[in-house]
Amino acid sequence: MTFKELTLQRASVRSFTTRQVEDEKIDYMLECARMAPSAVNFQPWHFYVVQGADARAAVQRSYDREWFKGAPLYIVCSVRHDEEWVRQLDGKPHGNIDIAIAAQHLCLAAADCGLGSCWVCNFDAPMLHDALSMAQNEEPAVIVAVGYPDGEIAGKKRKDINNIVTRL
Repeated sequence: MTFKELTLQRASVRSFTTRQVEDEKIDYMLECARMAPSAVNFQPWHFYVVQGADARAAVQRSYDREWFKGAPLYIVCSVRHDEEWVRQLDGKPHGNIDIAIAAQHLCLAAADCGLGSCWVCNFDAPMLHDALSMAQNEEPAVIVAVGYPDGEIAGKKRKDINNIVTRL
């Protein structure tokens, strides 16, 4: 498929079957995330593959939604702030930008594997940080729920191109 077709196929999925995600597909998604670009190639990220019962329960406590509990796999994407590049001119750290790119690579790779994913940022980050025993300067930035979609994936609603582009 073309890249555009892949971007159209990737959508936020909030209903999953109970089928477990195969290790080969998890490895493929992680490899795609690993290949994401980052500022000055610092790669300030870490990925927690959450499948065990205790870790799953901790992730679910951080974002208490029924649909979320049905995902067979969570990948917690974190930023290691002591490894991120900081623009010297204004002090802007780029770790959150870098992890967003890597997480999107992960979501596109999931779609490429026939999986659904949903990017979640509205969770209790301090609680999840402690539950996953993250380093002090590490921050959970995104939880990606992954699994086989249960039913049709809804179409995308996007602004018209003329509303988001200025040609100079």
